[in-house]
Amino acid sequence: MGIIVEDGEMVGAPDGGWGWIVLLGCFVVTGFSYAFPKAISVYFKELMKDFDCGYSDTAWISSIILAMLYGSGLGLALNFQPSLIMLGSYFDKRRPLANGLAAAGSPVFLSALSPLGQLLLNRYGWRGGFLITGGLLLNCCTCGAVMRPLKCKERKPSKKKLLDFSVLADLGLIIYIIAKFIVVLGLFVPTILLVNYAKDQGVPDQDAAFLLSIIGFVDIFARPTCGVVAGLKWIRPKMPYFFSLALLFNGLTDVCSATSTDYKGLVIFCVFFGLSYGMVGALQFEVLMGIVGKSGFSSALGLVLLVEAVAVLIGPPSAGYLVDKYKNYELIFYMAGGELITAGIFLALASFFFIRRKKHKDRQQKHHGDVPINIKT
Repeated sequence: MGIIVEDGEMVGAPDGGWGWIVLLGCFVVTGFSYAFPKAISVYFKELMKDFDCGYSDTAWISSIILAMLYGSGLGLALNFQPSLIMLGSYFDKRRPLANGLAAAGSPVFLSALSPLGQLLLNRYGWRGGFLITGGLLLNCCTCGAVMRPLKCKERKPSKKKLLDFSVLADLGLIIYIIAKFIVVLGLFVPTILLVNYAKDQGVPDQDAAFLLSIIGFVDIFARPTCGVVAGLKWIRPKMPYFFSLALLFNGLTDVCSATSTDYKGLVIFCVFFGLSYGMVGALQFEVLMGIVGKSGFSSALGLVLLVEAVAVLIGPPSAGYLVDKYKNYELIFYMAGGELITAGIFLALASFFFIRRKKHKDRQQKHHGDVPINIKT
């Protein structure tokens, strides 16, 4: 297990100042990290023709990219995880709003990258499109340059584990990890296969790519709005239930739209999916921060993303395999929606019993004269 040396204690989060620049950098990094794996789905039809492969094979492209983002220290992962940790260091009281604004980077970039990808595909082919898009990703290096650490109070240097597994002693984190594993199995499936599905229904290529832009456009407004709502005093203590509601909304959107075949129906699906997906994106890391606190967020985030990496390697390729085998997209939407609904119900029920159990334990400690332990819920 690696260790890091801490030379001082971090000062309190400034909730502004240079933090707004850090927020801008996190906005760009989040945008590229989440939008790029989805936007390249516009290339899938050409890849299938050139390499004579099916949906399950091409779905691996997005899954592997997302797995690298979630699971290892390569490429986008070196940008994404540190930027979230830095954002949490700079914001405390305004953290829900900051998370919502940073998460809005994903839909903004998705709205731009999807039609851009189709344009590059038409003009330069998928190889040229990948090359140009890769050049755009280098802007993340500039964003990393603005992520300067906060000043520390001087104290005796101490050693700290790079990845602290003691956070797994928190039952709330275990519940969150299980729920997120189920979520990721189905969360990205509709966006990865949507463009191909539309093209198979006879929708023109440019219009099919525009469907992702619709999701992104609605998502742009959903995330910061949800971040503001999540920061309300009467909502913030009930964040796990609010997150569960977002998961249920997203899952029901998938299920109710499973039979959409015409372009109008697909547009309606994209509007509601963008809204529900934005809610999930704005709340997921805020809920995690509420469970483990700022001190444990870095280790908890690493462990959560590691578990999600396994799920993202299972979900989209499995969906692609089912499409190849049964030639039925309706089944995929039911499957993805069912996974989100299951995760939402599990998180809500588990959070309810966990919080009730903790309140009962705290009352017992108070009754016996013990000092209650402040465990975040």
